[in-house]
Amino acid sequence: MAKSFAVLGMGRFGTSIARSLYESGEDVMAVDKDEDLMEALASKVTYAVTADLSDEDSVKELGLGDMDAVVVATGKDLESSILCVMVAKEQGVPLVLAKARNKRMGDILTRIGADRIIYPEEETGVRIAKSLVSKDFLDFFELSDKLCLIEMKTKEEWIGKNLRQLDLKREYSINIVAIRHGKDGEYDHMINPDTPFAADDTILLIVETKNLFRIS
Repeated sequence: MAKSFAVLGMGRFGTSIARSLYESGEDVMAVDKDEDLMEALASKVTYAVTADLSDEDSVKELGLGDMDAVVVATGKDLESSILCVMVAKEQGVPLVLAKARNKRMGDILTRIGADRIIYPEEETGVRIAKSLVSKDFLDFFELSDKLCLIEMKTKEEWIGKNLRQLDLKREYSINIVAIRHGKDGEYDHMINPDTPFAADDTILLIVETKNLFRIS
């Protein structure tokens, strides 16, 4: 079942997150005050909404409380960022991520309720979007425009089954690179296809970006 996300602020960073989430099969509401930009994005997200994110009533009317997560990407405007974070948390959004241009801004947004602060110089929009898509993903690395490396927990439906039974390459078009057994174990690239997955296994795998949503 698709998750619902709102991305507030359609600069390059916000647009990257919104489009990546939508391409992964999620429901995405993109919001910005620029009508021309929203019109251009209309076919690349689920909903493209024109709204003034510096106006409290406009933000409240977005219905953020229905979202699984909200990304506040208005990082250059502290006042708008504070307003959006506060409204999202007041409306009961369980996960609010906020872009910050520096640590001072990040500290302020944390104090008023942001669950995670994003510093664009350290993280890319695509990477954050992929981490939001699945609760099983621990980390995400872009190897190229078409391939990515995923570190993830064992999916619940894989536990107790081995690679031969699951046939993951055929089912998900993925290649498992290494497996770590237990939290304190080391990654092992010598993978026994007859060993069943355990709940505390961590997996490194390579997948085509276009197929990423299939394992999310």
